Amino acid sequence: MNFDLAIDRTCTNCQKWDNVPTVFGVPDALPMWVADMDFAAPPAVVEALHKRVEHGVFGYTFPSDSYREAISDWMKKRHSWSIQQEWIQFCPGVVPALSLIVDAFTEPGDQVVIQTPVYPPFYSVVQEHGRELVHNPLLLSEEGDYTMDFEDLEKSFSTGHVKMIILCSPHNPVGRVWSRAELDRLASLCQQYDVLVVSDEIHADLVFEPGAHTPFAALSDDAAERSIICTAPSKTFNIAGLNTANIIIPNEQLRSKFRKILNRYAIGSITPMGAAATEAAYREGEPWLDELLVYIRGNMELVAQYAQEHLPELKVVMPEATYLLWIDFRGMGMSHEELNRFLVQEAKLGLNSGAAFGKEGEGFMRMNLACTRATVQEALSRLSKAVGEWRKA
Repeated sequence: MNFDLAIDRTCTNCQKWDNVPTVFGVPDALPMWVADMDFAAPPAVVEALHKRVEHGVFGYTFPSDSYREAISDWMKKRHSWSIQQEWIQFCPGVVPALSLIVDAFTEPGDQVVIQTPVYPPFYSVVQEHGRELVHNPLLLSEEGDYTMDFEDLEKSFSTGHVKMIILCSPHNPVGRVWSRAELDRLASLCQQYDVLVVSDEIHADLVFEPGAHTPFAALSDDAAERSIICTAPSKTFNIAGLNTANIIIPNEQLRSKFRKILNRYAIGSITPMGAAATEAAYREGEPWLDELLVYIRGNMELVAQYAQEHLPELKVVMPEATYLLWIDFRGMGMSHEELNRFLVQEAKLGLNSGAAFGKEGEGFMRMNLACTRATVQEALSRLSKAVGEWRKA
């Protein structure tokens, strides 16, 4: 696969590229923000979509046994997790699933824990349902490494008001792949205080070697019985626009309750395009994914090395997963408003503001590196020039 091939995404109603003037207020910011890739989907996926289009009929579709088998085979091969096909529940997306899960499994006033800084929808899916949001901020070392604060977490759990924790695994935006020991400790606390774990594992396939993702439900029988695992092929294979997610629920009672809320809101019909693409991706997309991870890792190493040599004000810690780089700009001494303005107006870069991920993200920016090497080099050139001018001021 030629990941250096630049594909023009403009004039395609592309959120990432065509919405730059609306999102950033300038027409010429280089977009490295929203989490999709600038790469074409795997050839097997494109071929499967062509074949489906040639059929010419696009009526109501259901997830087939073959579709579910492709997912279960992928989980076994890629993550050493054996699942039963009936555990798989379709949903149009992970974020809609999170919203439905909060609605179904908590009551107004219940507390839900999130580990900040974290993906912004984690906030809204809790607050929009009238639940109380409890922050369990990650601990940040001087070296830039993030870990869970288990003492603070147990303090929150011990009140008896926390009914759910939404886990981001691997974590967006900090790029941590939680170790088996960390997940075991979390599972133990959730068992002790009877807390439901909703694990967003949408980035699970994007783990760099030699790391390995551990599905939360694979930890133990108890972890499986008290968890809902949210997965999707969207980030892995760049097919987010096909609105396909798979929610894996081992516990039959939890699964039944989730199905009921899907029915209540008349949600749950997969599209023929989503079904075809997902099955093809999981059956034939692994070689493409392995090449992709090597390429993205190269992009990240380029940014990290460049920052070390030319931009000492920035701190870049290599993520263990995702194609999203969490960059510490606090060395520039700017407020997050000043930093946003500087990057957009002076550097002409469209990044995600760290402040959107919570107050712990202020002074940070998230950069999407699922793009061509030439795009990364252009971004570094723009940033270097802007920082050079800032130093002179």
